[in-house]
Amino acid sequence: MVGRRDPLYSKDFRGIANLTLTVALVFLATGVSLGKDSSGKLELKAAAFRPGSTIPLQFTCSGANISPSLSWTQPPPRTQSFVLIVDDPDAPAGTWVHWVVYNLPASARQLPEHVPPFDGVAGGGKQGVNDFPMNGYGGPCPPPGKPHRYFFRLYALDTILDLRAPVHRKDVDSAMKGHVLAQAELMGTFGR
Repeated sequence: MVGRRDPLYSKDFRGIANLTLTVALVFLATGVSLGKDSSGKLELKAAAFRPGSTIPLQFTCSGANISPSLSWTQPPPRTQSFVLIVDDPDAPAGTWVHWVVYNLPASARQLPEHVPPFDGVAGGGKQGVNDFPMNGYGGPCPPPGKPHRYFFRLYALDTILDLRAPVHRKDVDSAMKGHVLAQAELMGTFGR
């Protein structure tokens, strides 16, 4: 009969339509999520140098000795704060710490160039004591000879660290044990 709807057909059609809509929404949600960070991995970048390349003079003790601009990708969902450690494992006396930054807010995605050497960081976060020893950033300053490697390591944590100044790398390392959700690494070189 023309013009009459079969109730069974209508029910099946609605079910198929709902299933199709649900599948489409799942793919859309997945696509949006992948668009933010398709690798699912925390990545750290410097505006002034590529991974494995020479760190420009202005970010070293031979230049202005200012910190480089750094940026990073979306962290894991449970991230509460970030820690940044910069060190030189090639130093004659053993690993030399150049920068300790902790309790950067979970919403942070960058550090600007030339972070002042105070305890606090604009926008949130704290700076610890490096091996020079001073608060803030101390740029690459190797003895003459073969270039050294400088590792910038960013950690996404599931907590905010409860530390009292003066804060050294060993304090941060100890406090963040068991709280690291993800880690990113960037290495640059410098020699004199």
